[in-house]
Amino acid sequence: MKARIIQYRFGPTADDIGENFDWILSELDACDPSLDVVVLPEGCHAPAPPATNGAGSVAGASPALSRSEAMLAKCAETARRCRAAVFVNVHAETPTGLRNRTFAYAPDGSLAGVYDKQNLTPGEHRSLDDSYTREPCAPTVIEIAGVRYAFLTCYDFYFVEQWAAIARVKPDVVIGCSRQRTDTHDALSFNSRACAYATGAYLLRASVSMGADSPFGGCSCAIAPDGRVLGAFANEVGHFDVEFDPHTKFLKKAGYVGNVVSTHPEYVERGRRPCKYRPAGSAIAPFMAELPAKRLCAHRGLHGAAVPENTLPALAAAAALGAAEIEFDLWWTRDNVPVVIHDVDLGRLAGVPGRVLDMTLAELRRVDFGAKYDAAFRGLSIATFEEAMDKLACHATINLHLKDDGGPWDESRLASVVRCIDAHDARRHLYFMTSQRALQAQLARLAPDIPRCMGAGNHDIDIVDVALECGCTMIQLFKGCPTGDATPERIARAHAAGLRANLFWSDDPEEARRYLDMGVDTVLTNNWLALHTALEMA
Repeated sequence: MKARIIQYRFGPTADDIGENFDWILSELDACDPSLDVVVLPEGCHAPAPPATNGAGSVAGASPALSRSEAMLAKCAETARRCRAAVFVNVHAETPTGLRNRTFAYAPDGSLAGVYDKQNLTPGEHRSLDDSYTREPCAPTVIEIAGVRYAFLTCYDFYFVEQWAAIARVKPDVVIGCSRQRTDTHDALSFNSRACAYATGAYLLRASVSMGADSPFGGCSCAIAPDGRVLGAFANEVGHFDVEFDPHTKFLKKAGYVGNVVSTHPEYVERGRRPCKYRPAGSAIAPFMAELPAKRLCAHRGLHGAAVPENTLPALAAAAALGAAEIEFDLWWTRDNVPVVIHDVDLGRLAGVPGRVLDMTLAELRRVDFGAKYDAAFRGLSIATFEEAMDKLACHATINLHLKDDGGPWDESRLASVVRCIDAHDARRHLYFMTSQRALQAQLARLAPDIPRCMGAGNHDIDIVDVALECGCTMIQLFKGCPTGDATPERIARAHAAGLRANLFWSDDPEEARRYLDMGVDTVLTNNWLALHTALEMA
């Protein structure tokens, strides 16, 4: 296979778009039938910094789209004339909006398939259709003339978990239409070589020149699966050609006993333990910031007469039914283990005397938290925070209510909670809830990026003022509380201050609807399934 990688000059101003665009077309005209593959960089419809409207959206969409159409027509013609596969990236209109899309043309000029960039930059999330990025999907593989192609576009290169997904579909070549303008040559070279090695495929990456003297950007390259550089640019403008056999794999036999000759990804896969890495897949919920503006919260999980509250069955049932948000409570044991339980006393929940704070975890494990509710739950044990996170982390947003005995938490105990959150990669799927100012201050210091909710309690001033004083982003209103009742005026004032408003609580669908119409954002409920069904809310 003979592949050509084209690197155009980026900018430096929007006035260069026309000149650079024509240059790319001339490079395509210079391609000849000796080539099997042609790869172009990202953004060939606008080969210069795009003008914006000041809000992050790309201005001048119509001219850009007309250039996209002209570029795609030229690439199809080039593929047909040269009998080569051509890969080009442009902005393309779809039924759901504008997308950053790579087009793959077969040697007869037909469209073999498309790849939509999976990891959009924050600016692209604002200016392009990003609806598809919230759904799980398998890596895109397009087969042309017996060669399997996978894809990464620019920002995608930084997500090494995507490399592992690509490796599992066993491509022959990874096509990288890229810009990556802020990295040094050394960083880009390292990233590209590591990508080829991790995916077990040849990498053909086309990028953009940032100027002959720039130490950033550029670095178009062709890399073999063993990390060898077959061809590369720094910030030159033009093209280079490389030849290789895409079906020749890099095989190795590493040192552990019983290993067989295999590709690097196969070698790694035999020892992989997914639980050691970031949670992923179709069970992962959207980040808290991406949830619907109006939602329900399963208070203490999905519980009722026969399902004990704040237990693993209650939490798991809520997640399995699709609750967008689940609330549970934490106390700590005498030996400093955070456990999931609402009451500090065991009488209501287990029918035995004792306080959580005065007992070790081993002692609490001997308490039956299920028999009182139903014989089917006989022997049910209290759950630790870690056990709850093992089952629930990132499957829903967690409203984590930190219970207290009137004072702040011990710093080491609180730090252990934060460490557990981090171990489960759950900072963006969780927020803290407490009505204690001192605890709010501790949380702000230990984990300032985890959102915090101020609960209604014995506050001497309005809950909105307390929340703003403590730097919270939410309030949890309580029906009938003088300084924290859910009134239209208080909710409007909270929203005007940038605060979301929870309501504790409502189990009646009609009452919940009235509070939602009043402006409440999230209703905590002990009757999640009934409210979910009646209100058609997550």
